[in-house]
Amino acid sequence: MDSLHQHFADILAALKAFELTPWKLVGFAGMALFTSRWFVQMYYTRKFRRVVMPMAFWWLSVSGSVLLLAYFIFGKNDSVGILSNLLPVFVSVYNLVVHTRDLRARRAAQSGS
Repeated sequence: MDSLHQHFADILAALKAFELTPWKLVGFAGMALFTSRWFVQMYYTRKFRRVVMPMAFWWLSVSGSVLLLAYFIFGKNDSVGILSNLLPVFVSVYNLVVHTRDLRARRAAQSGS
């Protein structure tokens, strides 16, 4: 039981010592953007009554990942955070590129018909 009390005491001490820095604001903004993409995806899935991955999902992924990368590189210097946010940037950018190519191909096919 003492261990549990010590954990709570440590958490309270960390909360009391919390300092909001500009880099933490960047990190929190990145976290909010990265998390909000799931709510956007859920909204579109409910709206269309099928699973939909809207473009906003990928833009929020890129934006959130870039902000989180900036926080983990410059504000925290945390290799785990850097690596865990690096891959989503590439996947999201890849999906945006594929989507853009598909849109161009569809437009070209429509204008050629």
